[in-house]
Formats: sequence, structure tokens, C-alpha cells
Amino acid sequence: MDVVTITEAAALQIKDMMKENEEEGAYLRVAIQGGGCSGLSYGMGFAHEVEEGDTQFEQHGIQILVDKESAPALKGTKIDYKQSLMGGGFTIDNPNAIASCGCGSSFRTATNTGTPENC
Repeated sequence: MDVVTITEAAALQIKDMMKENEEEGAYLRVAIQGGGCSGLSYGMGFAHEVEEGDTQFEQHGIQILVDKESAPALKGTKIDYKQSLMGGGFTIDNPNAIASCGCGSSFRTATNTGTPENC
């Protein structure tokens, strides 16, 4: 099973961003890092190399990388892209998150509390 799932809407948006930034053929790296009001925050970016310990898989024609530290906290996560009158944005649904902040970009899991910051 892939660590994360990206929806078709998210994949289309990611492909558009790759094109705009001349990053066609790059990997999409999904990771977590310490920070945010709940202790952990999500990161997505383009990468050009597979690092040792990375999990690599493909969805909707996009090569995705997840590092071994992030993988347990991201397992089963779904990344979608929603368009609204206020603009569009990625939404992240993580079944491992036991607490998250109002903005939805920070969370913690039962086994990883991260490094909470004051908001």
C-alpha cells in the first residue's frame, strides 16, 4: 500500500505547478517536520533525487517520495485539492492525527508530538 494517496484533482494541480516552475519530471516529496501549534507540520515540495530510505511510488503519473522518518506519521494520508470562492488549496486528511490546529496544517500523532510552537 502507498504511504499517501493523492486525488486526481491534487495531481492535476501538482502537474500545473511543476509546469509553471519548470519542474516537469521532478519527484513530489511529502514530509513532516517539527513545528506549528500542534507540534508537527506538513511539507510538500519538488525533489530531484531519491534519498536513502525513501519510499517511492507513483500516482496519476506523479512520482512521490516519502522519507522513512515521515512515513509512519503519514501512512493512510489523503491529499486533495479543493477550489472555493476564496481560492484553492490542498487539504490533507491524516488518520494518524490525534490533534490538529484550526488551520489544518499542524498536527500530532499518538507516537510523535513534534515540537509545538506558540501561535
